[in-house]
Amino acid sequence: MPKTHPIVCFGEILWDILPNETVPGGAPMNVAFHLKKLGLEPALITRVGLDNYGKRLIQLMEKEDITTEFFQMDFELDTGRVTMTPGEGDDIHYDIIKPVAWDHVQWDPQFLPLLTQSSWFIYGSLAARSEASRSVLYRLLEAAPHKVLDINLRPPHYTRPVLEKLLENVDMLKLNLGELELLTGWFSSYRSDNDRIKAIQDRFHIPTIILTKGSKGSTMSYEGEFYEHPGFTVDVADTVGSGDAFLAGLLYSLIQGVGPPAAIEFASAMGALIASYSGPCPQYDIRQVQTLIKGNQPH
Repeated sequence: MPKTHPIVCFGEILWDILPNETVPGGAPMNVAFHLKKLGLEPALITRVGLDNYGKRLIQLMEKEDITTEFFQMDFELDTGRVTMTPGEGDDIHYDIIKPVAWDHVQWDPQFLPLLTQSSWFIYGSLAARSEASRSVLYRLLEAAPHKVLDINLRPPHYTRPVLEKLLENVDMLKLNLGELELLTGWFSSYRSDNDRIKAIQDRFHIPTIILTKGSKGSTMSYEGEFYEHPGFTVDVADTVGSGDAFLAGLLYSLIQGVGPPAAIEFASAMGALIASYSGPCPQYDIRQVQTLIKGNQPH
């Protein structure tokens, strides 16, 4: 029997070029990495070039025992790269090179059985910046089970019509404060974050929305109720990939049948732990998350 994958991630896989190092990245890959750490078997639909960058990414995924069965090879375009420059506070400036291999994911008939045997489909807005990958994504969304949109607004790599299309029929939306304000700013002005969340839920009929607020914690609107977590205090190395770890921790908890308060606590600890490391996919022991929950009181 072929191995089944309960969670399928779609989109960019790339190299983050930081001031002091170059590390593998891309939100879909980061989420898949942390899901694997948590003992799940994610699949990643993506595309790399025939360059050394692409070969190294495949080797790294194989080393982590993450399937590369749904990786495509591009004979013309290079593997994705992003130059990242720190700004003020936690802000990071991104120069996302275009076009690259993951902009040209091609349809493959094996995607359909992959999705029908899965429980969750995770995608972002960045992979929809090109017509080729966007058309494949739209076809996948028609067949996908529970849909999770991890929105990732990097100017100029998005448009309002595409974002509104991606928000349709979503089961779960994850976004940060800036993204929340931008989306709701299209419709009207709101006084509170919770009002903004409710406005998006009502407009697009989204059952679950998760708002990450950096050092101020997170909010989850789930089945009509709001759940808050103030976050954990850690010595931050960088925040790259901490939101992806948060999402992996949240989905893992929900799959295990954990209730919303404990799920958002575990997700918050995952995000905080990764922020204490440099890079989005550090080597860590999952027991460190429980240690953080037990020993580091919310601030």
